[in-house]
Amino acid sequence: MADDIVCSGFFRAAEGADLSCLDKFQDSGSLQFLTGNVLEAFYNFFAAVLNPGMWLDWSNGEAMMRFIYYGASTELFFVLAVGLVILTIVGIRKRAIMWGVVRGLEGFANGLGRLFAWAGLIMVIQQIIIVFMQRIFTRPDISIGFGIPLQFDISWFGEELKLYNAMVVCLCVSYTFVQGGHVRVDLFYAGAKFRTKKIVDMFGAVFFMMPFAIVTWLYGWFFLWRHLVTPNPSASDSLELLLRKSRLLKWNVETIGFSPNGFNGYFLFKILLCLFCVLVMLQAIAIFYRSWCELREGEESEGKYLDKDTLGDGEEAYEGAH
Repeated sequence: MADDIVCSGFFRAAEGADLSCLDKFQDSGSLQFLTGNVLEAFYNFFAAVLNPGMWLDWSNGEAMMRFIYYGASTELFFVLAVGLVILTIVGIRKRAIMWGVVRGLEGFANGLGRLFAWAGLIMVIQQIIIVFMQRIFTRPDISIGFGIPLQFDISWFGEELKLYNAMVVCLCVSYTFVQGGHVRVDLFYAGAKFRTKKIVDMFGAVFFMMPFAIVTWLYGWFFLWRHLVTPNPSASDSLELLLRKSRLLKWNVETIGFSPNGFNGYFLFKILLCLFCVLVMLQAIAIFYRSWCELREGEESEGKYLDKDTLGDGEEAYEGAH
C-alpha cells in the first residue's frame, strides 16, 4: 500500500501510473509547482471520473478516506481552477455561453433562496407554538407526527430554531447577492462610472469572494468530518496516514447538545457551512461573468436576464418616483 500512494495525485494506484518524476518537478520551485499541478489536473479529473468506486464507495473505508482527503486538497483545487479557466476562455470567445452560465447560476441561486426563505416563517410559527405550549398548556415536551410520533423536550425545539436561522443565512446568501440585498460600502462605488463599477465587481469576485470562500471551505471541510467519523481526520494528515486510519474507520455522528435535553443535531450546522462556501464560490463566478458581459456590451445590457423579486406595483411606483 505504501508504494501505491507515494504519488499525491488522484488514484494513481488504480491506473498504475508512475508520476514520481512529475512530483519531483513540482517540488523544485514555485513555478514548477504551479505548472506541474496544472498539467496533473487533467489526469486527476479523468482518473476520478473513470474510477468512481475509488472515492464514492463508502462501504470501503479507504474510498471514504480518499473522499475526505481530496475534498479539500491541492489536487481538487487545481482541477476546479483549470476547469474554470477553460470555461472562462470559451465564454470570452462565445459570450452566449457565458450568459448561459450566468442565467443558470442565478436561476439556481434564486430557486434555492426562495425555497429556504420559508425557513424564516417556519421559525416564527415554531416559536409561537413553543410559547403556547410552555405558557398556556404547561407542557414539558412537544410531540409531532402521525403513527410514529416525534417527541422532544421543548428546550430541544427552542434550540432547533437556530437551525432555521442558519438555513436562511447559508442557503439564501447567493439569492441575496442576485437580489442586491447585501450591504455595500458605497463611499466610492455609488458615484463611479458604469465601466468602473463592472471592474470593481470583477475584482471583488476574484480577490475577495473566492479567497474567502476557499479558506472557509478548507477549515469547514475537516471541521465537518471530525464530527462525523472516527478516527478524526485532520487537514495536516497525509493521504497515506488517512488510508492507515481507514482500517479503524466508523461513523460517529455528533449528537451532543449544549443542554441535557437540547438540540443534538449540530453537525447540520457544519454541513450548512460547507454549502455556504459552495454557494459563495458559484455566485462569485456568476458576478464575474455578468460583469464581464455587461462591460463588453455596454450600459444597455445592465441587468440583462436578471430575475429580481418585486413587491408589486407599489414598489415599482416608489422606485419610479425616486
